[in-house]
Amino acid sequence: MSRPPTFTPPSCARAYQLSTRRGHFAVLDARPEGTPRGTALLMPGFTGSKEDFIAMLEPLTAAGYRAVAVDGRGQYESAGPDSQEAYAQRELAADVLAQAEAVGAPVHLVGHSLGGQIARAAVLTDAGPFLTLTLISSGPARISPSQQERVRLLSEALELTHMDMGEVWEGIRAMEPPEETDVDGGDLRRRWLRHNPAQLLATGRQLTVEPDRVAELAAVHPLPRHVMSGERDDTWPVPLLDDMARRLDARRTVIEGAEHSPNTDQPARTAAALSAFWDSADSTG
Repeated sequence: MSRPPTFTPPSCARAYQLSTRRGHFAVLDARPEGTPRGTALLMPGFTGSKEDFIAMLEPLTAAGYRAVAVDGRGQYESAGPDSQEAYAQRELAADVLAQAEAVGAPVHLVGHSLGGQIARAAVLTDAGPFLTLTLISSGPARISPSQQERVRLLSEALELTHMDMGEVWEGIRAMEPPEETDVDGGDLRRRWLRHNPAQLLATGRQLTVEPDRVAELAAVHPLPRHVMSGERDDTWPVPLLDDMARRLDARRTVIEGAEHSPNTDQPARTAAALSAFWDSADSTG
């Protein structure tokens, strides 16, 4: 579970409900002074939220970019239906296309973990709205066996034992080792409680069965691609991400001092790598 350093947005960001042709989505919209050099759409991972990018908003706007971090349907402050079918990957990909349209395509698309696989599905549906694609700690196919087991336990708790979200939260806290973080544990708990269980069940299942679609993505042109990760990752091993970058002919960035969530572990370094990639893509047309 990602742990953002704070749930309080910086002064450059505004929180609101983004209106799209597929409904409303909670966003943090950070804008630089003057005309933006471009707009980035940031998609969070499994059990995450837009706050996972919160510490990157100031450095991205300082680099001249508008950054819009989104709660997907059923995530935290974005409402979602109770039917698991509503969270099929094709539906979530269609949401991303609608969000890009609403913020003003074309945009730089960024997805962390699950968000990366949803972003990939959006690009494979229609690459037109996207200037670049960055996958942060998001691998080519299904998650590692150890993470599949964690998803299985979560799914059983929600679906078979009929534990409520509060009870599941206590179980998660008991399983996870303590980590140093400045964020209030109450904020993390409130975020968890506002996730729709149907969203967690459907997207968790997606992570355990996702096929390898790297060849399809590599065939999308013109689309500059970027694969980022920390130095260690227990969800998709780093060598697997290295190989994916080679197959995609993508820029590869490894963030020192980070693990599965460079966006929260090392936000300044991650933001710098993103803006440098976007600058490079802009300079090459």
